[in-house]
Amino acid sequence: MVTAIENRVNSLNEPFLNVPHSQENLLPAEKLSMDLLTKIQDRTAVVAVIGLGYVGLPLATTCAEVGFTVNGIDLSEDKVAGLNRGESHIQDVPNEQLASLVSSSRLRAHTGYDSVADADIVIMCVPTPLNKTGDPDISYILAAGNALRDRLKSGALVVLESTTFPGTTEELLAPMLVEAGLTVGHDLFVAFSPERIDPGNPHFGLRNVPKVVGGMTPACRTVAVAFYEAIVEQVVPVSSPIAAEMTKLLENTFRSVNIALVNEVAIMCSKLGVDVWEVIEAAASKPYGFMKFSPGPGVGGHCIPVDPNYLSWKLKHLNYNARFVQLAGEINAEMPTYVVGKVVDALNAQRKAVNGSRILVLGVAYKPDVDDVRESPALDILRLLHARGAELFYNDPYVAQLKLNGVTLESQPLTSALLAAQDCVVIVTAHKDYDWASITSAAKVIVDTRNVIHTGTTERATVIRL
Repeated sequence: MVTAIENRVNSLNEPFLNVPHSQENLLPAEKLSMDLLTKIQDRTAVVAVIGLGYVGLPLATTCAEVGFTVNGIDLSEDKVAGLNRGESHIQDVPNEQLASLVSSSRLRAHTGYDSVADADIVIMCVPTPLNKTGDPDISYILAAGNALRDRLKSGALVVLESTTFPGTTEELLAPMLVEAGLTVGHDLFVAFSPERIDPGNPHFGLRNVPKVVGGMTPACRTVAVAFYEAIVEQVVPVSSPIAAEMTKLLENTFRSVNIALVNEVAIMCSKLGVDVWEVIEAAASKPYGFMKFSPGPGVGGHCIPVDPNYLSWKLKHLNYNARFVQLAGEINAEMPTYVVGKVVDALNAQRKAVNGSRILVLGVAYKPDVDDVRESPALDILRLLHARGAELFYNDPYVAQLKLNGVTLESQPLTSALLAAQDCVVIVTAHKDYDWASITSAAKVIVDTRNVIHTGTTERATVIRL
């Protein structure tokens, strides 16, 4: 075991590590890195995960499952109490899995940061939303960094996983941590590894999605790679934290731009009287040079609507206007308005106004078969229809209730009577639980934003597509 660890240390490029090693003649910094590598390999390292949401809780449970002792930290007292009872608030982490780890003392949740003092590895998975002006809100990162600064022990590894603008790890987080007298690459190891969690994905989870890792020094990269190799199948090292930060933003900007393109094509096809879905399927028959994306009512989740803004914000501070990125965001943000326009047209054809009409929205989660409503386009569609005076209802088998303009709405049982009573049904999220044949036989008018009601289906409803 020691030989393998020494090989890792000997492979580093820093001058003080480019000498033959033995346990007796190690320099202090070398010994700290070797001690941490040993703890990672024999699973005696204590891991602290800050933020126990959609990213942090799956990471914490995975670390515990492979043998690490894990202290989870979250500011929500209700969430922490539930976790310590073995009750998961994340769909991808079953109660049975969590309860087993809690009962075996592999995982414990806390509302304070004191347990960080025992941690050899600290992973930051805190929220990074946008503020009201659309600028990055990194207050959670700064708050966590402040809390860590006076609690970190010498030789600890700190990894930021929260999506943020390029330069955050090296320019903001690391300078905060070294104020306690530690030195990066010697007695403190700092890295960035972007989260790649896709809630509800049955094929790709934390373990089988490659993990990008960028350390501030070769020593930082080595210990961070060793840690992630213990919990995932493949690690992809990159040269620096900023390269890892940029990787994450490229991934989601790529999706944002391509979704915007196909959304605009949908609008063009509507004006031309062409079926956009037919066009997309025909284009997708090309075996090279084309990747299929589908239009929809907008983009949701924490990543695609948010991450490109981090990139364009950073570039503004470098006197560069990321026009392409910003335009894609504008197109996607306008799609809920476009959908409401389709609803208006559907009601006008019945000689009805939106004001006073009964409208049912099917699916409010941002993607199928999950309970996550973060940045869901359904919320914007509901707000726009509410502002026009519609009498609103929704159904979602995964979301029991939601807040709309300060009012709590509850998911309505999806019955034939409910469908028949609506002036318009708007399909926003195509959950697998929905029986589209029954829906089309009971509803009068449907605005289908997901192309789930196919031409030729025996249906009572008038169907309007994007």
